[in-house]
Amino acid sequence: MNAPAPKGEWTLESLRADHAPALLAFERRNRSYFARSVPDRGDAYFACFADRHRALLAEQETGLSRFHVLVTGHGALAGRVNLVDIEDGSAELGYRIGERAAGRGLATAAVAEICRMAQGAYGLSRLTAVTTLDNPGSMTVLQRNGFTQVETMTVDGRPGLRYERPLTPAD
Repeated sequence: MNAPAPKGEWTLESLRADHAPALLAFERRNRSYFARSVPDRGDAYFACFADRHRALLAEQETGLSRFHVLVTGHGALAGRVNLVDIEDGSAELGYRIGERAAGRGLATAAVAEICRMAQGAYGLSRLTAVTTLDNPGSMTVLQRNGFTQVETMTVDGRPGLRYERPLTPAD
């Protein structure tokens, strides 16, 4: 079991316009790695990245979503952690950690931090998350962070699970 990475070794930053070049490089570098366990974003995602990035920033401004990048102490973008479909005190959590940073506890630590932010800064009371059965690392991260499996489902044609976690002031 990997211990969560110490907070001083990384920060979770709200997505900004100036993150675009590093985020595109991160997504390109990790495309095949991510495709092993989550549906591929497709070529259009990369071809229209600038427009997509601007759209995410506009969506974030509305409060419907909160997008974050995980930045290491050396300034490298190591992952993403997002809260989407924010409504009635609830949001869906999504995250991806790049291959170079995997296995070091960053996902566990970043999800713990976003749970605190969701409750404290964003005033949310519940998070949901979905993962495929062939992604045991993601299931472990969710379980370590207090998420409970609530439903089996299909995710882009693959068997998956939906998890929930209530957020409390102690988070």
